[in-house]
Amino acid sequence: MAEEKKEIDYTLANPDTLTKYKTAAEISNKVLNAVVELVKEGTTVLGLCEEGDKLLEDEISKVFKGKDIKKGISFPTTVSPDEIITPITPNPHDTNTPKWEIKAGQVLKIQLGAHIDGFAAIVGSTVVVPAVDAAEAEITGDTADLLLATHYVNQAFLRLILPPSLHPGAEEGKEVKPPTQTKINSVLSTIAKSYGCSLVENTTSYQFERNEIEAKKKIILAPAEHMKGEGHPEIGDVWGVEVAVALGESGKLKVSDNKPTLFRNTGTTFQLKRPTSRQVFSEVKTKFGQFPFSSRHLSDQKAASFGLIECTRGNLLRQYEILVEKEGKPTSKDFSVVAITKKGLSIITAPPAIDLEKVKSDKKITDEEILKLLEIPIGAPKKANKKKKKAGAAADAADE
Repeated sequence: MAEEKKEIDYTLANPDTLTKYKTAAEISNKVLNAVVELVKEGTTVLGLCEEGDKLLEDEISKVFKGKDIKKGISFPTTVSPDEIITPITPNPHDTNTPKWEIKAGQVLKIQLGAHIDGFAAIVGSTVVVPAVDAAEAEITGDTADLLLATHYVNQAFLRLILPPSLHPGAEEGKEVKPPTQTKINSVLSTIAKSYGCSLVENTTSYQFERNEIEAKKKIILAPAEHMKGEGHPEIGDVWGVEVAVALGESGKLKVSDNKPTLFRNTGTTFQLKRPTSRQVFSEVKTKFGQFPFSSRHLSDQKAASFGLIECTRGNLLRQYEILVEKEGKPTSKDFSVVAITKKGLSIITAPPAIDLEKVKSDKKITDEEILKLLEIPIGAPKKANKKKKKAGAAADAADE
């Protein structure tokens, strides 16, 4: 009698799961740093995206060699300048898609990711394009305000999703409930306003699962009237934490005229009529699963030009409409992946630590509740932290 195949545990209770997340994270973090180093005046968004994807593929090929484990890109390299908030990944085969030449002083959002066995490690960061020979110059003014707002919004958000048992008062036996999404929005909005900024509407953080970066639970920052989050982070969860900030008081978005090039399999079913559409969708399922992909990665661009349209209309694929800040204000975004454990957060991916000696602002956070929140350690219980740290230092240490 054939032996029954043992069901594999894909939760964090299986040490292999975290190992795969962290292996993918090493790749993602390494490639992000490499792409950031390539950012300079005169390069193009297309060039950065192509180089980033090549580096991702090269690094992915070096791990888990000879093992029957699927691995690949979980999020193609995207670079979004200034007011554009949607991840941008141009398709050079489409003459209607601009290459977006990069200029000094622009604010770029870079996002990318790898996966090992379906465990995705996506990371995103905001960088300012340096002027020639001015890479070490201080960043001041509105741009500094935007970067600092994003940094502290991100740090506060990570602390707000800590297990309640690690929040102040829990060790004294008090009942601590997870903050509501309304409370999360209130705290993060206050931080953004401290720097003359606002949260970008409908910025959504999702629970991650194997082969899925948009599971059922989600937190929506600055939600529109028809939008609402669902559930809350719990021990054993993995989350993709996304924060997006805009200069000024709006944070509202509008759809631009640029053609979408980023797509994702929705997991729904629909009977496609065109053979070319079926060909395209078959390639999507085989190569990308349910992870986002750039249209430039499809092998038959002629078939893709028609197939993507029918797949999108039939809701088999979702296209990422290119959204921009309504008033044309610069935007920023950070993306981290964290595992929630009994001891705190295990940071899987995180944007590079901000250099607080280089980014200077005359604005600061004054709300005492928020300053205390930023003092909470992320990775260990509060009682293990014998010396109190100042809010700024605690926030920086959490990035490490």
